[in-house]
Amino acid sequence: MTEKVEFKKRISIEQVEEGTELAPKFDENGLLPCVTTSVKTGEVLMLGYMNAEALRKTIETGEAHYWSRSRQILWHKGANSGFVQKVVDLRIDDDQDAVWLAVELVGKEASCHVGYRSCFYRSIPTASERQKGESLVFQEEEKTFDPLEVYGNVPNPTKL
Repeated sequence: MTEKVEFKKRISIEQVEEGTELAPKFDENGLLPCVTTSVKTGEVLMLGYMNAEALRKTIETGEAHYWSRSRQILWHKGANSGFVQKVVDLRIDDDQDAVWLAVELVGKEASCHVGYRSCFYRSIPTASERQKGESLVFQEEEKTFDPLEVYGNVPNPTKL
């Protein structure tokens, strides 16, 4: 059985920034932002959030877990869709208040619940690039999977 991951108490700047102890600083909601990229392409796949349990489970299992802010539940990426994110590299930033995952995508190599490979499938043109009436430009032309096929006819969990 895997030993439970324990986080250290934050004692000093030196300990946090230069030490070898994991002492994450969760925000006022108990969350850390997590940028997730493809280990194969370097592409940014998503920005998620982790609470202490999600970070522990990610470390313990080697698969990405997040905290869903909209559903208020722990979320094992791929548990419903089969599109698991296998962690190849897990890093924490200098002041230990954000993490970065480099992942291998299992299944259709998709990360976005809307059906695209990346959650960042649109760009925002700057003023000089903008066409009349165009505020978002699709960078992924086709979806990787059909969300209805994968998730069924469930309401979109994202709050507007």
